[in-house]
Parts: sequence; structure tokens; C-alpha cells
Amino acid sequence: MRLVEDRPELKKVKEYSDEKMLKRQFEDFILENDHPCVMAQTVFSMEQVELHAYKDFGSAGAARKLIKDLEEYVAGYDFESNDFRTFLAVFPDSPNYSEIEFEKRLWKQLKALNEADKCDWDARVSSDPESEHFSFSIAGRAFYIVGMHPGASRKARQSPCTAIAFNLHWQFEKLREMGTYETVRDKIRERDKELQGNINPMLEDFGKRSEARQYSGREVGDDWKCPFHHSK
Repeated sequence: MRLVEDRPELKKVKEYSDEKMLKRQFEDFILENDHPCVMAQTVFSMEQVELHAYKDFGSAGAARKLIKDLEEYVAGYDFESNDFRTFLAVFPDSPNYSEIEFEKRLWKQLKALNEADKCDWDARVSSDPESEHFSFSIAGRAFYIVGMHPGASRKARQSPCTAIAFNLHWQFEKLREMGTYETVRDKIRERDKELQGNINPMLEDFGKRSEARQYSGREVGDDWKCPFHHSK
């Protein structure tokens, strides 16, 4: 009997099946559990989430596969539309990390992703993680990164397994253009307070403080230094 690993066509079917199962788990996490992020609820309910599974969280191998998928995602994104989408990278084989270990691996993965990226940094945002105008750039486009894992202290980040949500920075600018950014922001913070008992102290609007402090979901102090430095 030939193993699935020996038959590429069956392997692809298995991977697709696994990703469908993972997507259902994340749909339950967001929709069935009434997640505080109304934007996340919107993209899941409208089936505007592109989910892919990867192995070896934090590795260069994962980065090589991830950059290809993100390049295709950006190339296929309709920037003329008011529809929002999210790219979700899931690492189902990851162990349960502490918040500090997750943060280390998240930035290691982002560093490897940047090294695999052949595009210049999005000129509309800063590449300096200490800057209040910093946003992570992939395939020439700025992204707001949301790290999630079962060991997160914030309930809204306690995903079924390790994952990174990549949200185009353009989407937040679009909300501002539509005049709904503050309304959406305030509703999310109010719902998060109801869930957790307090507003996430790390959340701040773009332009007030580096958003890099928010990526892992861990509460950090004023002395925190971002481990990532763009050198291209």
C-alpha cells in the first residue's frame, strides 16, 4: 500500500481537508464564541478569510511557503472594493507556548518572512519598529499583525492553535475614509472589556505608538524593545 506521503495528489486532498477542519475551528472561535472583534466576525461570516496551514512555526521553511501565499493574496486583493478580507496562517502542530516563548517565535517568523520577501518596504509606513508609524510590510504592502495562541492571557487571542492573522493596513485607512473607524474601534474595545473585564492596555491607534507592541498580544512595559530590525 502506498502512503499518502508518496502520492502528491492524495497529499493535496488531505491538506485541503485539514485546512477546512481548521477553518471550522476558527469559525467557532470567532462566531460561536461571539468574539469581541466585530471585524473578525464580519470576514468569517462573509467567508472572506483565506486560511493556510504551515509547519515549524518560526522557521525559514515556513517563511518561504508563507511569502508565496501572501504574494498571491496581495496580487489578488481588490483594493477598489469596500470588502475586507483576512489572511490567516495557522500552525496546528505547534506546542502550547508561554506568552514569552510565543512572542519570541512570532518575531523570529516575521524576521524570516522579511528575509524571504523580495519587495521593498511599503513607503506609506515606517520600517523602524520604534516609530509610531511602523507597520509590518509584506509584498510591498503594510500589514497589521495579530498573533494568537492557546496560552494567551487575553481571551480574544486564545485561538484553537497557534496562528497569525495578517490584516492589510489599507483596511484601517479605508474605515477612516468611510468615517466608521472610531465607531468600529470603540465597539471592539467595549466588547473586549465585557469579555476580559478590562480593555487591552496594549491597544492604541496607529500614529500614537508603535503597533509592534501589540502583535504578540502580551502586555509589555515601556522598556520593551522590538527584537525585529529591518536591514534591507
